Amino acid sequence: MTVMNIPPESATAGTALVLCKDAPTRQLVIECLQPLAIRPEICQDGFVASSLLDKQKFEAVIVDMLLGEEALIVLRQLRFSRANRTAVTFAITTGSGEHASERPDSTFVLPRPLSAASVSQTLRAAFGLVVRERRRYFRCPVAIPAFVRARQPEDIVCRTVNISEGGIAVNTPSPLDSDGPALVRFSLPDRANQLFAETKVVWRGHGGLVGLQFQFLAPPQKSELQEWLARKLDETLPPNVSALFRGVGQS
Repeated sequence: MTVMNIPPESATAGTALVLCKDAPTRQLVIECLQPLAIRPEICQDGFVASSLLDKQKFEAVIVDMLLGEEALIVLRQLRFSRANRTAVTFAITTGSGEHASERPDSTFVLPRPLSAASVSQTLRAAFGLVVRERRRYFRCPVAIPAFVRARQPEDIVCRTVNISEGGIAVNTPSPLDSDGPALVRFSLPDRANQLFAETKVVWRGHGGLVGLQFQFLAPPQKSELQEWLARKLDETLPPNVSALFRGVGQS
C-alpha cells in the first residue's frame, strides 16, 4: 500500500480503493479522482485489498484487470462484503492478452488505452452513485433523547450516540430484555415531529451501548431523516466538496 498526502475521509465526497500495480495507470486514476474530491486508497496486492474490504468502508472500488485472478477474486468478494457490496465498482480492462475475454463483474468499465478524458468522463458519470453511497452510510454523531421499548412494558429513556439511514446507536441505562424487535421514537434536533421506527438489536457494546437497525420507518419519516442527514453531511464538508454534493442533488 502506498502512503500519500491525501485529505482525511471527512473532507471528501468518498473513498475509492484503487487496486493497481501499474504506476502510470495509478497516477492517471488519482489525478482524475482529485477534481471530484474522491480520496484514493492505493493498493498493489489483491490479498491486501481483500483484507481492506473486510475492515474499511469504500464508496468506490477500482480494480485493474491486469492483476488477473487477484482482480477477479476482489470483484467476487465485493458481492459478499457486508459493508462494501453496494460500492460503485470500476474495472480497468486489459484490452488484449490472457484476461481480455474475462467479463468483469463491475458497475463501470474503463477500457484501455486509458486517457484522462475517458477516465474523467466515466468517473463523472458515476459520481452521483458515489455520493449516494456516501450518504447511505453516513453516521451523524448526535446526542438526543430516544425512547426504546422491547419486551418491557414501559419505554426506556436512552441517549443517542449516532444516527444513519440504516439505524441508530443508543446508550441504555439498563439492558434491553432481548436481541429481538424494539420500538424507538425520537425527534431530530430542530424538528417538532417525532419519528417512530421498528428496529432490532444488531450489536451490543460496553457501557450500555446498543446498535439498533431500522426495520420499518414510514416513507414520509424516512424522507425527513434522509434530508436531515444529507444536510448534516453537507455541513461537515469543505465548501468545494459540498458544492459537488449539491450539484448531484439538483441534477
